Amino acid sequence: MSGVGRPEPAPVEADGLTVGIVAARWHEKITDQLVARAVQAAKDCGATPVVVRVAGSLEIPVIAQALARRHDAVVALGAVIRGKTAHFDYVCDSVTAGLTRIALDESTPVGNGVLTCDSLHQAIDRSGLPGSHEDKGYEATVAALETAVLLRALTP
Repeated sequence: MSGVGRPEPAPVEADGLTVGIVAARWHEKITDQLVARAVQAAKDCGATPVVVRVAGSLEIPVIAQALARRHDAVVALGAVIRGKTAHFDYVCDSVTAGLTRIALDESTPVGNGVLTCDSLHQAIDRSGLPGSHEDKGYEATVAALETAVLLRALTP
């Protein structure tokens, strides 16, 4: 597990902010937990979460862009697990590039909680389920809200 050196997510004061959470339906056990933890993080920070579900990870960027136009921050959640074809690489590259572009084009923070894993076990271990080592839904939400608060402070 390569989480060495990562900071522990601590809730920020994001009272009055809204966060759009878009999550893929693939690997529901994992994505449902990512969503639950993202919603909890938003509430811990005082923000209002709005959750939207999409078919798969490739559909996340277009909905994330729509959410970025209406909310203070966006969180993208999903689980892409490597198979035996290059499809994994195409999906991961497309989603990551799309989310980065949205954040820059819309000036809205996008927390990337789309898990890109070599196995189902790795995805479960990052999902925030009991016994897992990481909590990517929570972490991505706190990061997006922290960035939204910082952007507000930097905006004249």
